[in-house]
Amino acid sequence: MRFKPFFLIVATALVLAASSVIATAQMTQISGRVTLKQADGSEAPVAGAQIDIYRTDIKWETHIKTGKKGEYMHAGIPFVGTYTIIVSAPGARPNFLTDIRFSQRPVNDFTLDPGDGSRPTLEQLKAMGAALAGGGNKGGATTAPVESKEAKAAREELERKSREIEEGNKKITESNEIVSRTFKAGNDALAATPPRFDEAVTQFREGLAARPDEAALLINLSEALRRRGVDRFNAAIKSTDNDVKLQGLDVAKKDWTDAAQAASKAVEIISKAAPTGENANQSSFAQNKIAAINTRALAMRLVATKVDQSQAQAALTANQAMIEAEIDPAKKAKLKGETLQMLFDAGAADLAMAESQKVLTEDPDNPDANRIMGLALYSTGDKTKYQQAANHLQHYVDKAPDTDPLKASTKDALDYLKTAENIKPEKSQPARTGGRRRP
Repeated sequence: MRFKPFFLIVATALVLAASSVIATAQMTQISGRVTLKQADGSEAPVAGAQIDIYRTDIKWETHIKTGKKGEYMHAGIPFVGTYTIIVSAPGARPNFLTDIRFSQRPVNDFTLDPGDGSRPTLEQLKAMGAALAGGGNKGGATTAPVESKEAKAAREELERKSREIEEGNKKITESNEIVSRTFKAGNDALAATPPRFDEAVTQFREGLAARPDEAALLINLSEALRRRGVDRFNAAIKSTDNDVKLQGLDVAKKDWTDAAQAASKAVEIISKAAPTGENANQSSFAQNKIAAINTRALAMRLVATKVDQSQAQAALTANQAMIEAEIDPAKKAKLKGETLQMLFDAGAADLAMAESQKVLTEDPDNPDANRIMGLALYSTGDKTKYQQAANHLQHYVDKAPDTDPLKASTKDALDYLKTAENIKPEKSQPARTGGRRRP
């Protein structure tokens, strides 16, 4: 039987998920400790020491004080720029550091000598610049402290983390660009007339190489693979060369298997996601979820009927999820009929009968359920079920419109039962398989 291509287009309904957030490396944290030399040569922590921080490449400053243990820390320092730190305290001479880059030196300790407790400003410090450059010791200022082993280790760790952030941001930016480009190019190829399936598949796979868990790409890859598989299947069955035909059928089956895997992964990813917050696009998330469920169900139908009939139960589960997500009653009824047909085509007679019975319990006149029930009963080869099969088939023929494309072939099956098996349909239709009749 020749398959007609399906034309479910999900590309226009999908909104690329904002799955990556660029971390910030614009601010850094600085810290240190201030001590005061004692008469015996020891050093004591200075509580309440004034830490004046000035950025010297632009006008910016901040002012903090040490805690009880003489320690200070500030997390809101711009990562870039050059800085001057001036440290002062009552009963001490001020100390300072100039031309500091906190990206290279985030930890700075200070040791103060006893003094007059003055607190020089940046301008006063600049005024002493010439003397300082010449090695003088004016205004009570001392030379910059040597970086301790601990301070160096802390600085190097901060630098390492900063590099990691920058590298991560670069990768995220690059993946965003790749995903955006391949998403659009793949959709354009899929929507072309005729569709360029190979190009679409290549584009979507390139995007997934950059971001393997991008659900929108997985959904569209599944769509492209499924439709390409149908195209390959149709071409293969037309071939008069048996080797070419078998090869074409094999590649079609692989496309359908890959399509089912891609869509199943998309469903798994979306099911685990929980978009929250004012920036979450709930509408787009819901559209992507429905698209993933639908593409998985359509791919699984082909897998169960044309690739591996043992997947009938998995295909049923996938199709039930699609039916549950559908809110239009007419479309929901159509999907139920297609699901019953899928089970029958997959050779799953027991599943087909069980699902048909569920429909018939609610709607005894349902044409699809009566037809599939009749055909499934007949396919068992159990002649004790032929009467029930004929009853259901006759009820279908009575209820189905003449425009139903399956009506003629169903009549043929019914005629066979009448002539070859001498089975005459009963006038009343069982409400459920098992012999109970409805009035």
